[in-house]
Amino acid sequence: MTHTIREKKKLLARVGRIRGQVEALERSLNEETDCARIMHMIAGIRGSVAGLMAEVVEDHIRTHLVDPKKNPGALNADAAEQLIDVVHTYLR
Repeated sequence: MTHTIREKKKLLARVGRIRGQVEALERSLNEETDCARIMHMIAGIRGSVAGLMAEVVEDHIRTHLVDPKKNPGALNADAAEQLIDVVHTYLR
């Protein structure tokens, strides 16, 4: 997965931010923070993980499915953009 290697620093930074969110959630649970705040934090973590997944999937599509040099039967660019839009919508 060359795209994950190429984007390694950026992806690891996102994972670090997600780790920080999870640690904040753990602290809040230990401090018995009210459930509304806990749910808000969980929703934020879910969104962050979905965003990370969407980015990796988009890079995968662009690198492995659309590039005709690497894949002679590549998707056309319009079909790839439509698929990327669906992935982003689904992972929101």
